[in-house]
Amino acid sequence: MYVAVKGGEAAIANAHSLLADRRRGDRSVPALRLDQIVEQLALGVDRVMSEGSLYDRELAALAIVQARGDMIEAIFLVRAYRTTLPRFGYTKPIDTGAMLVERRVSATYKDLPGGQLLGPTFDYTHRLLDPELAAGAGVAEPLRRETEAQAMPRVSAILAREGLIEPDGQMPQDYVPGDITREPLEFPMARDIRLQALSRGDEGFLLALGYSTQRGYARNHPFVGEIRIGEVELELDVPELPFAAPLGTVRVTECQMVNQFKGSAKAPPQFTRGYGLVFGQSERKAMAMALCDRALRASELGEDIIAAAQDEEFVISHSDNVQATGFVEHLKLPHYVDFQAELDLVRRMRAEYEARENPARVDEKREAAE
Repeated sequence: MYVAVKGGEAAIANAHSLLADRRRGDRSVPALRLDQIVEQLALGVDRVMSEGSLYDRELAALAIVQARGDMIEAIFLVRAYRTTLPRFGYTKPIDTGAMLVERRVSATYKDLPGGQLLGPTFDYTHRLLDPELAAGAGVAEPLRRETEAQAMPRVSAILAREGLIEPDGQMPQDYVPGDITREPLEFPMARDIRLQALSRGDEGFLLALGYSTQRGYARNHPFVGEIRIGEVELELDVPELPFAAPLGTVRVTECQMVNQFKGSAKAPPQFTRGYGLVFGQSERKAMAMALCDRALRASELGEDIIAAAQDEEFVISHSDNVQATGFVEHLKLPHYVDFQAELDLVRRMRAEYEARENPARVDEKREAAE
């Protein structure tokens, strides 16, 4: 990671003072409160939590304010803070099948056991600016009705009953998942490590790669089997207790992508899976993650690697926006010595070039100098 070097201390201190002034803005305008950001810019908060790898809405809101709305800077702040926190242990895998669902849609089956729930979504809005929001118009309470709890089996389970989709797979009892926040990345990766990296990868980068797979670069004909958004419970095994201790709930978005697969030497014709899971409500990110996950399984499924989205090293190494920002933005730091060396080299190369291409002109310059 590249970080800023210290230069003139007075200049740096003044730059920080000016930054704080610009962050506050017009003093006649009320300052933003964190609860306003948490409640009214919730999707931005969710992105910072997901790509910052830390589920804390108030800290994410604070980072957004401190970064003046620069989402990548806010993600950087959250990740830096995360490194200071103690690690007490690892929770048990969350059971998204038992999710308290707020939104659940499928593009593969119209009538699903448990039904489809539209929930809060931009999907059916007209994308027209609403001037009433600027005027502070009131918002009506949403309609509510009592319903009986219904089981919501996964779409993949429906296909699995006919043997038309690859098995879900079982983790070995003694398997210990990796942790990319504590261990350096190594290629090739196990899928659990790769999914961690994708989950906190840059949404725009993954979206572009996912889009590329739909345009023919590693085409795999995806269907959204199911998207779920809702609350899941976290549990921690405590040695002193005979049961898993509940810690609370978090909101997540899960996407199961169903992909056509014609078969290969390694697997028969069947539907295959792409998977995405992120903090908060971010179905675009979860879908892009699922598309990239499926593309990155090319070697596992015996497919030819012909596109960028199938190249594990390319995707994972360039999906981290904090790492990318550090490498790109370090270019604005002082490189005076390097540039002077390059300048001297280019001058000598230019002189040698002119001596070869136009020796008469070189002689004229030499005579003029004498």
